[in-house]
Amino acid sequence: MRDFVQAIVNEISQVLLGKEDKIKLALACLLSDGHLLIEDLPGMGKTTLSHALARVMGLSYQRVQFTSDMLPADIIGVSVFDRDKGRFSFHPGPVFTQLLLADEINRTTPKTQSALLEAMEERQVTVEGETRKLEEPFFVIATQNPLSQMGTFPLPESQLDRFLMRISLGYPSADAEREMLLGGDPRRQLASLTPRLKPAQLPKIKQAAEQVKTSDSLLDYLQRLIHHTRQSPDFPSGLSPRGALALLRVAKTWAFMHGRSYVIAEDLQTLIPSVVGHRIAPSSAGSESHEHTLITELLNAVDVVGA
Repeated sequence: MRDFVQAIVNEISQVLLGKEDKIKLALACLLSDGHLLIEDLPGMGKTTLSHALARVMGLSYQRVQFTSDMLPADIIGVSVFDRDKGRFSFHPGPVFTQLLLADEINRTTPKTQSALLEAMEERQVTVEGETRKLEEPFFVIATQNPLSQMGTFPLPESQLDRFLMRISLGYPSADAEREMLLGGDPRRQLASLTPRLKPAQLPKIKQAAEQVKTSDSLLDYLQRLIHHTRQSPDFPSGLSPRGALALLRVAKTWAFMHGRSYVIAEDLQTLIPSVVGHRIAPSSAGSESHEHTLITELLNAVDVVGA
């Protein structure tokens, strides 16, 4: 499995230079059957990462550019009366795909943001009383700009919680940026990326990851982490049971990706910023530096004790 993961990472690294760790986090999120939120400044490679993941994993791909005047029907679809047939015909929206890029999701209104809630949680949408199943697999990668920028609407906490992980790509290293400047825009190579996976293989990978074992001491450590977020007055909100399950699920996938059949404490520590950060310190509660401080406090305050 480790060689397979590295092959995917190497393929995507052709268009997203110097971001192997972020690519692995995004891959872990998708293999854990979750949705990913990428928060960063414009032009940092968010769209490139989502498009590359779809291509390398052999998934159908749709992109929606969110704007302030967008309506829920622009995402889900709408029924239109067909005069020839004498009945309404449903015209599916871009949500009917396997990997949906919701670009700049926080530039649209909360009403439109919430249109994705049912789709992300239930893998289905309801239009005019009729429930329609989405494709399998169904992944959402949403991007958002920092709230300090003009024209942004904070994501509600219920919407944030639908994202299994949140990451930030950040600026490239000096070497990666130099390589990009010498080689030109790497996005031109997107069409040449080689698919490394077929959608039919994903269920088997997910089932294998779910079989990764967790020791009693590891679960004790996880519960101590959870308890600290709920008891410490420094945390705006404690980690919910759903958040705890999310962390454990991704940790199993992370261990599986690295060729192990068991989870270790370092897996939890690596993933906590991406899985827990937006749950215990949503954007409305403080700045990114405040969130980083909370994560550091959590990891320092809770002993591993043989996990």
